[in-house]
Amino acid sequence: MKTSLKIAGAALNQTPLDWKNNLTNIKNAITEAQAQGVEILCLPELAITGYGCEDMFLSSWLPEAAFEKLLEVKEWCTNIIVCVGLPLRLYNHIYNTTCVIKNQKIIGFTAKQFLANDGVHYEPRWFTSWPANEIHTFEENGNRYEVGDIIYEEQGVRFAFEICEDAWRSDNDRPAARHLTKGVHLIINPSASHFAMSKTDVRYKLVLNASKKFHCAYLYVNLLGNEAGRMIYDGEILIAQNGNLITRNVLLSFKSVDVEAAEVNFAQPLSPAETIPELGPIDEIKEFIAALTLALFDYMRKSRSKGFVLSLSGGADSCACAIAVAEMIRRAVCEIGVDEFAKKLNVFSPEEITRYKTLAEADQVKVVTGRLLITAYQASRNSSDDTFNSAKGLAESIGATFYHWFIDDEVAGYTEKVEKSIGRKLTWETDDITLQNIQARVRAPVIWMLANLNNSLLMATSNRSEASVGYATMDGDTAGSISPLAGIDKDFLRQWLVWAERELGYAGLRFVNNLQPTAELRPAEQTQTDEKDLMPYKILNQIERLGFYERLSPKQIFEKMRGIEPDELLKMHIKRFFTLWSRNQWKRERYAPSFHLDDYNLDPRSWLRFPILSGGYQEELDF
Repeated sequence: MKTSLKIAGAALNQTPLDWKNNLTNIKNAITEAQAQGVEILCLPELAITGYGCEDMFLSSWLPEAAFEKLLEVKEWCTNIIVCVGLPLRLYNHIYNTTCVIKNQKIIGFTAKQFLANDGVHYEPRWFTSWPANEIHTFEENGNRYEVGDIIYEEQGVRFAFEICEDAWRSDNDRPAARHLTKGVHLIINPSASHFAMSKTDVRYKLVLNASKKFHCAYLYVNLLGNEAGRMIYDGEILIAQNGNLITRNVLLSFKSVDVEAAEVNFAQPLSPAETIPELGPIDEIKEFIAALTLALFDYMRKSRSKGFVLSLSGGADSCACAIAVAEMIRRAVCEIGVDEFAKKLNVFSPEEITRYKTLAEADQVKVVTGRLLITAYQASRNSSDDTFNSAKGLAESIGATFYHWFIDDEVAGYTEKVEKSIGRKLTWETDDITLQNIQARVRAPVIWMLANLNNSLLMATSNRSEASVGYATMDGDTAGSISPLAGIDKDFLRQWLVWAERELGYAGLRFVNNLQPTAELRPAEQTQTDEKDLMPYKILNQIERLGFYERLSPKQIFEKMRGIEPDELLKMHIKRFFTLWSRNQWKRERYAPSFHLDDYNLDPRSWLRFPILSGGYQEELDF
């Protein structure tokens, strides 16, 4: 056996069906690994096609095209072993495989044995599980290849695979348990493991514990970036041996390719760790903004948009959206430079880029924010000076373009038409919701005009707490191309805004951080607030989590939460929550695409399905 091997993972920012981008990233990763003297390089799961091709995996042409691209990749693999993922069609089934290429020759394909089928995952819809211990031979273009549960060998070092979900099974079921009995020295795990706050800690322990339990070195590599719209991947690369961490990269990078390599000694491996070293406390507030900014960056460039447009109300949600864009620009420029930033976005003219390069970094960020973020404060007679000052002060502090106008004429025009038609006046006593909603809705057409004029993404501002109870106006504040906050709750957002003012230096947030959240749709004398309309956000969020993450019934939630509030008040809040939840699934079905940021979300396209029409928990609420 060779004393040691240099192994590496390459996190790639891939896009479904984007052959040019995906192969460019793969080639750059291979070239960088070759320059570093890497002997075994692993790329993420389904790196050739992208992981998020969804029902296109069911077509016959996609696996065929992927195999053609694999043959191109094969030619780049001189003096190196490269492990690259692609779908493989055999026996009228599609398999999620990793191909092992050595010095321009395909050695074999390992197929995934366990398919993710919970939360955001629907893999059994597209793929078939491969049976343990089976190896088959198939023919393609006159060449014969092996596929299955293969053990490979390089210079006396035996290596094999667990593909993503394979590693999340019990220690007795997972492929690594069988690899141990076959004398495998190295387990390689190409993954597409979606981001959720604090998940990296679980993954880190999974990898290090596996390397200890199965007496091996373990190489883990994840996808990077917002690949297909909703899921975000952190690009984590981990190399461990016998419970010892050898290397781990920086997560959520704005790079297209991130290669992390290490020399691993197999002849004299590291002694088994007595205890797994702790990763350290996870700061979810920092994770949140790192993931959100990368998601916005990729969504903007992959949708070929030229920036963002935002109806900036001066409230917490819209201000959080504005800061997310400004922070996205700051982080990207700091990490990859204004040149690479501009190249990736393909928005700026050569003259603009030349001018930006003459500026200090902080000025670059502010000027670019002015180009990429257009905001507007759309006031009504119910708006306050407080929210206007909040919106204007924040926009000016980050350099965003800021407009403001009144919507009262448009509201009056619609109201008069309806009053004339129905033969009576609309009043707050009899028509409260109608009069609130029309204000939100008349704001949508003009802000859409700005988005169209600039080929920009319109940001909808609703958060998860509002989505759960339908506290949003369809075709009003939900109007947009993207809902960046719909995966996170309002209480967390308010905490994050205070942190962003203090820790990131966004002084313009001082206005909104001193305001009580309000829709400002009723007359000022009614002192409308979100929590007065609904319930305290902490209570709402706890009911939501117990109901849909822990899947408890309303009565079980009541028993678990007793003591937090007086019983009758708690019952009222639980009944109100589930009544509103059941009525408003149609709204959640119509939300613009949102990001998966927490360990659960309410998006029916990615995590939680619920009938649009239902009995509405009527019997369950009788307690």
